[in-house]
Amino acid sequence: MRNSILIFTLLLFTACSKSIAETDLVHINGYWEIEKVVLPNGETKDYKINENLDYFFIENQSGFRKKVLPQLDGTYLTNDVEETVKVSFENGDCLLNYKTDFASWQEEVVDLTAEKLVLKSLSNNLVYHYKKIKTE
Repeated sequence: MRNSILIFTLLLFTACSKSIAETDLVHINGYWEIEKVVLPNGETKDYKINENLDYFFIENQSGFRKKVLPQLDGTYLTNDVEETVKVSFENGDCLLNYKTDFASWQEEVVDLTAEKLVLKSLSNNLVYHYKKIKTE
């Protein structure tokens, strides 16, 4: 009986999980504000005010992410520091493979819509929840 419940739970979780398609990647381009981070132990750290935003640009499964600082006049300050991003699809997962001069790492795209982005760091199991910032 216990095994039946475990199998049912796993099947339910698998059936409810959303896979990210290559066509969904158009939503990632733009400015994103982090709302919260879920730690591996389940604790949540909320971000009420953010000085920086993440800007993504991905085309043909490659691009970059950089930190930007919004200004009062609607512009963004930035520097020349970019994280190169390559997208890969492995075992049904959409992975963002980052590289800088100093490090490389991966994040799994858990959820992606026009309004929401959820990334899971594969190195430390932190789950980052972002909301899209509207620009004019």
